[in-house]
Amino acid sequence: MNINELIAIVKKKLKNKIVIQSIEIEDKSFLHIGHKGNDEKKFHLRILISSNELSKMNRIESNKKIYKILNKELKSNIHSLQILIS
Repeated sequence: MNINELIAIVKKKLKNKIVIQSIEIEDKSFLHIGHKGNDEKKFHLRILISSNELSKMNRIESNKKIYKILNKELKSNIHSLQILIS
């Protein structure tokens, strides 16, 4: 899977399960090239979400919700997520 396909899947899954005002997803994999354990088949994503629904939750609850939604992708295509909620 390439990064554009992954970003499209992540956006669609999150939008289907969470009320989102806006979402941006950036590929930050280039920051980890050469690091021990880096897998070129897995990506590092930065997700910026504006969501009243998530803003009402504490950080742990909102992150758990996102991780649950993206469980399949985390096992196969995502190495790490940086989640920023506003």
